[in-house]
Amino acid sequence: MIKELFSENKQLLSFEVFPPKKEEEFANAFLVLDSLAGLQPDFISVTYGAGGSKSKKTVEIASYIQNNLKINALAHMTCVGSGKEDIDAVTAQLKEANVNHVLALRGDRPSYMSDEQFNSRHFPHASDLTGYLNSSTDFHIAGACYPEKHYEAKDLDSDLLHLKKKCAAGAEFLITQLFFDNQVYYEFLDKARSTGISLPICAGIMPITSAKQLGTTVSLSGSSVPKKLADLIATYGDDPAEMRKAGIDYATEQILDLKAHHVDGIHIYTMNKPKVAREIVSAIK
Repeated sequence: MIKELFSENKQLLSFEVFPPKKEEEFANAFLVLDSLAGLQPDFISVTYGAGGSKSKKTVEIASYIQNNLKINALAHMTCVGSGKEDIDAVTAQLKEANVNHVLALRGDRPSYMSDEQFNSRHFPHASDLTGYLNSSTDFHIAGACYPEKHYEAKDLDSDLLHLKKKCAAGAEFLITQLFFDNQVYYEFLDKARSTGISLPICAGIMPITSAKQLGTTVSLSGSSVPKKLADLIATYGDDPAEMRKAGIDYATEQILDLKAHHVDGIHIYTMNKPKVAREIVSAIK
């Protein structure tokens, strides 16, 4: 169990991967996982796509991590467009695959979802999904948290009250949204602890290895970009090799500082780039 690893007074190292969009990319996905496994992570999380076929891909990747690589697999599960039957179906697939850790998320509203559908969804929040899974399965459940608040939250204080509900509903540990300014994380951690949130919190780090990443993944996350990172991108953005190196150095510096502050764990958003992960891990050990 992942939660027991935290009690061993070690800083956990984990990775996030995403399932391939096309069937023909699966062989490469397994090579990515084999490479990441060599870095001996404590767990690997697998993102979740809405819709039956995409959830099967999540289960297939998670199963490979759990059963072939013998590493704890943490399967993402979103509920924004799902009813109880949908969640039960994915739950059954995960159980059959011997995957017993899930990251319970609300998920982003799909573009096709009407206001009426969105406002009448079965699980309004991730805390509702957490509570349902906690009462209906024997899964070990993780939750997400947002150092710069969830983009729909009024402010960080109200967001932390939602997070507290998630913890009370049965989450065992938390993983943050990506952030680029460690001070933001430390301030969030202080506020979370003073709000009564005592669960382990893994710090989510994404290496920015191309300028394009900032315009896509990062803008979706709502994470702010500090001047130091913006300057790096302005300087090296047009030189792919230099940008890659600068991005890896920036993430490495972030992680070394976090480790020095004794964070519970480091969760690297790998973007399915094992070579980048390997360079960072070799620099932080």
